[in-house]
Amino acid sequence: MLKVCQHPNIIKFYDVFENQDYIYIVMEVLRGGDFFSFLYKRSFTISEDLARSIAHQLANAIFYLHQFGIAHRDLKPENILMVDKSDEPEIKIVDFGLSKTFGEGETCREPYGTLCYVAPEILMQQPYEKSVDCWSLGIIIYLMLGRHLPFDSMNDKEIGRKTIY
Repeated sequence: MLKVCQHPNIIKFYDVFENQDYIYIVMEVLRGGDFFSFLYKRSFTISEDLARSIAHQLANAIFYLHQFGIAHRDLKPENILMVDKSDEPEIKIVDFGLSKTFGEGETCREPYGTLCYVAPEILMQQPYEKSVDCWSLGIIIYLMLGRHLPFDSMNDKEIGRKTIY
């Protein structure tokens, strides 16, 4: 899937090599760490301008993926890497292990994603499509601006209930 994707906010895939024991995937080096750690180091407090910049980068990348029929299905701060350690870094979406290509009008019911960021239709085991990534983007934006997750609890069932209702 990454062979097809050539977008400035999606990690670049260069090559793959394999031998009898291992598969080696060559991708670009990103030195800034993951977005969750970036937020954590700042006590989840960033400027609205920075939040807007990151949301814009993410939205552009998601739009690009969706044009190819690709849904990431596991968008979360840990799957967003920073290019460098600057205070206003460029971001890259990574970890396409749960991604899926959707054909025109195609849906699926596979229960993938990370609980706090997953769309309600996935939790309710209803048919869904690429738009589940937009829900995850909304949760990430809420986290950036509100400094906490909108549907959070120490209990997974309660997170699911809050998300659905």
